[in-house]
Amino acid sequence: MVSMMDIDIKDEDLPFEDELQREPYKLRSWLRYIDHKSQTPTSRTLNIIYERAVRQLPGSYKLWKKYLDHRTLQLAKKKNPIVHPDEFKKVELCYERSLLHMHKMPRIWLDYLRFLTKLPDVGCVRRAFDRALRALPVTQHHRIWPAYLKHAKRVGGIVAERVFQRYLAVWPAQSELYVDYCLDTQQWGPAVWMLACLLDDVGFKSPRGTTVYQLWKQLAGVLKAQPHAVAEFSSYARALPKPRNSGNSSRLAGGDLDIEAILRDGISRFGGDQETGELWVALAGHFIARGEFEMARDVFEEAVAGGVRSVRDFSLVFDAYAEFEESAIAGAMEAQVKQAAAASDAVIIDSTDQDAALDLRLLRLERLMDRRPFLVSDVVIAQQPHSVQSWLKRAALWQAQSNRDKAVETYEAAVATVDPHRIPSGDGKVTDLWMAYAELLEGEEKFDQMRSVLGRAVSAATAVGSVGELADLFVWYAEKELALGQTERALQVLTQATAVPRAVASSFRKVDYRDESVSPHHRVFKALKVWNLLVDIRESMDDAADATRAAYDRMLELRIATPQTVVNYADFLEQHNYFEDSFRVYERGIEAFGYPVAIELWNIYLRRFVERYGAAKKERARDLFEQALDKCPEKYAKPIYLAYGRMEEAHGGGVARRALRIYERATRGVARDERLEMFQFYAAKTAELLGPVHARAVYERGIEELGDAQALVLALEFALVERQLGEIDRARALYSYASQFADPRISPQLWSAWHEFEVRHGNEETFKEMLRVKRSVQARFNTDAQFLAALEIEKQQKQKLKQNQQQQKPGAASASESKDSGGFEGFERQQETQKTESASAAAAADNPDEVSIDFDDL
Repeated sequence: MVSMMDIDIKDEDLPFEDELQREPYKLRSWLRYIDHKSQTPTSRTLNIIYERAVRQLPGSYKLWKKYLDHRTLQLAKKKNPIVHPDEFKKVELCYERSLLHMHKMPRIWLDYLRFLTKLPDVGCVRRAFDRALRALPVTQHHRIWPAYLKHAKRVGGIVAERVFQRYLAVWPAQSELYVDYCLDTQQWGPAVWMLACLLDDVGFKSPRGTTVYQLWKQLAGVLKAQPHAVAEFSSYARALPKPRNSGNSSRLAGGDLDIEAILRDGISRFGGDQETGELWVALAGHFIARGEFEMARDVFEEAVAGGVRSVRDFSLVFDAYAEFEESAIAGAMEAQVKQAAAASDAVIIDSTDQDAALDLRLLRLERLMDRRPFLVSDVVIAQQPHSVQSWLKRAALWQAQSNRDKAVETYEAAVATVDPHRIPSGDGKVTDLWMAYAELLEGEEKFDQMRSVLGRAVSAATAVGSVGELADLFVWYAEKELALGQTERALQVLTQATAVPRAVASSFRKVDYRDESVSPHHRVFKALKVWNLLVDIRESMDDAADATRAAYDRMLELRIATPQTVVNYADFLEQHNYFEDSFRVYERGIEAFGYPVAIELWNIYLRRFVERYGAAKKERARDLFEQALDKCPEKYAKPIYLAYGRMEEAHGGGVARRALRIYERATRGVARDERLEMFQFYAAKTAELLGPVHARAVYERGIEELGDAQALVLALEFALVERQLGEIDRARALYSYASQFADPRISPQLWSAWHEFEVRHGNEETFKEMLRVKRSVQARFNTDAQFLAALEIEKQQKQKLKQNQQQQKPGAASASESKDSGGFEGFERQQETQKTESASAAAAADNPDEVSIDFDDL
């Protein structure tokens, strides 16, 4: 028993000793004493105090924890347990004594176990872990097992196996930890066994979130990298716990693994939507490891012949297959070399069979490489059976090998398989297959079979995906017949396409070509490209004028004709001298199409009519022009007015005023932005037909009716005409009148022209008058700008004053409202007016364009 005489008690320790004598079972007193003595350099004194404390309070977890941490820290600063076993034994005994009272405390156990793992006695550590598991309740075992497994992994061997067996018996969901351990320690057999057990357990759910497919891939990866893992499988793995919910326990019966059944189960389970290439390679590798090379070859053939569903899996399996064949050839060649080297000169060896086997392997490898493009094509088509380009490439492979029957087979399978509505975007159209099929037969000069194929294509309800594709197919079919010189057959094809189906015969006018809810075969009779080809063929035939007219009339009746169709129809009739019929076609087109399309048809119609009849039917021509102008919008009327006027000039019987009246109407009937140009044309025509003097009225009316900017341009032209006539005063008056529209800063052309005019034709008085007018105009424009600016400033000041009044107190605001509203606004306006007048005067006095002239300058 430790007494007080075993330690050196100093004077400053006496108060703590007295307190402990009075209250030996008070924890706080012992803790204060321990904190006081923790500053002493020697640890023996503190150890004795700890011993006294735990003897008095053996059930105090806090005392034991601090004591054990203190003793463990002392050893951490010392030597290792092999050199100083006695010191470590003392601490171990301290832990054992604490566990007599603290055996339900997992923290004490964990500290003890961590301490024991530093000792070389592995058995002692294992027994301590077992004691901890037995002492603690099951709900606290999760705190012990991580340390136990870590220790077991470090020790390894049979200890690790037994520990994992016990752990998995309690926590079977953590089987992946054992798999990771086996893979880290390269124990391939137990890893394969445990993965097989997990896959066989239908109720297994990974705590890590690992999917069943990932477990299959992991198993396949192990078997692929270590094909001999099952052969090296040790008997101790069979003692591992089996899954409780086995879906196919026959694969694990008797402790033996049926690898083929396991991998084939994975292939069948995930072959539809997952990658299974690694599983196939692992299965073949399993047979290779067992020496069953023919079985491995069968597995490879099964995989590349349809077992895999993606190009990636195919590449993986095919590369492994080729590597297997190459290794077999290399092994056979090496065996031959060794056998030839070992044979003596006197012994004759018959190597015919070996050579034949080697040639067979080489031939097999060569054939495998030749089959690769076709196998890839099979995989691609199986992955996307509605890919047009995949089928075309497959047919091209057979054609490259001159295998016509296989190519025809491919096309037949393609058109029977591909759904036009499920073709990937940008992959082509199903009509591409029909056309390629027909071109194959055409190249072999089997035209009847080609027509049979195209007939099936244009008749089958599911042969096309849209009405545009069907129309393209009809046109392509007809062009093929034309290329073969079969015009009548081409007409039959197009007639079939343009015939109204019986299903819509009663309401064919209501059929909408763009209505996707209607079958393409019920809408193709309105395909414009088919009708265009039909009328082109009809026009090229010498004796088919009536049939051509019927085709054009049918297009107009079906309302599928375009403006170009109307023009082509009218040209065709003119070529055959049906002039009145051609004019009626124009009228039908104008009625069918609105503006702006109708204006183009009117221009062509009127030009052709005038060219045809000239002055012979001028009254009818006038009626046509009036009809064209009757409903024509202003923005499209200008070319019709000009054509109307030219007709009157050329065929009006020499009466110029009739044409001028048309041009006068045009100045009011065209769009506003075109009226200046129309007035200029009207004035020029008036001067040309009646003389320049008569053009004055046109200019005057134009200046009066047009806007300021347009009137300025027209006034300058009018002044130029007056100058040419020698009317100097009229020209000067025009410049003076037009100056009111011309801001010198914006329209300097007027002032330049006027300046040049006065220099040439004026005198000092007229030049000064021009300068005076320029100053006044500039002042007026400046005043207008400054007045607008003054109004804006006044508005801003009013808003600022109103805000200031709102921010003031209500009483002060009401008191000052009547006083401020009396004269401030009038004063402000008066002040701004004075500012405006002073600015105007300053602008007039400081004119940069002012010219000082005296008599010497003239």
